[in-house]
Amino acid sequence: MNSQYKIELSVGIFVLVALLCVGYLTVQLGQMRLMGDGHYVLKARFSSVSGLNEGNEILIAGVPVGRVKDIRLNTEDFAAMVKLSIREDIKLSDDSIASIKTSGLIGDKYISISPGGSGFYLQPGDTIIDTQPPVDIEELISKYVFGDVQK
Repeated sequence: MNSQYKIELSVGIFVLVALLCVGYLTVQLGQMRLMGDGHYVLKARFSSVSGLNEGNEILIAGVPVGRVKDIRLNTEDFAAMVKLSIREDIKLSDDSIASIKTSGLIGDKYISISPGGSGFYLQPGDTIIDTQPPVDIEELISKYVFGDVQK
């Protein structure tokens, strides 16, 4: 073997190893999984999802358990249908309540789930019936400013 061939072979192996490392890091940093992602999907129907975006967190007792996967408008009743990606190890009962909350006064929106206790669990694809839309801060401030607040 001549020395030129050895150098080319060494460089080729190095480039191959580097490409494998970059591919591995891309998958890990992108939070992609090659064999399933360990989550299941539930749906929730809200009258309003103002400020909620795909990718926002889903919390139970302040602990992240998933992310908002998709938000669509149901054109039959003009309600917002939200797909929730929940970790597989979290089992929610059919009387759980999903609420849209704000972190801080003007922070990001997230979905807070209050687990129920009925003993009947939601299956992948089921819909959370009890939901609460976000509080409209602007509306509350305008009511307070213009004296329309109920005491």
